[in-house]
Amino acid sequence: MSDIPEELAQARATIDNIDAALVHILAERFRCTQTVGHIKAQHNLPPADPAREQEQVRRLRALAEESGLDPVFAEKFLQFIVTEVIRHHEDIKQGYEARNE
Repeated sequence: MSDIPEELAQARATIDNIDAALVHILAERFRCTQTVGHIKAQHNLPPADPAREQEQVRRLRALAEESGLDPVFAEKFLQFIVTEVIRHHEDIKQGYEARNE
């Protein structure tokens, strides 16, 4: 792809670096939420926490607006992540329940 302008190649390289950072950040976030899932299961807490989720939506929307990011997009992105986290927490809880049967 040597026929593309150098500035385009540089912009794409920056995007690739950002994408890699996002993947690493998401991996770390999910490691943390796995810990939360185990704590919730050990204390017999529900996998979902709607009050916390709403608080996070408000917080993330405000951060998005401050950063010039579409808050609707930020909320959809958070919801996608939260849905996956809750699924993980449900699986963890089921694992604890199966061990206690």
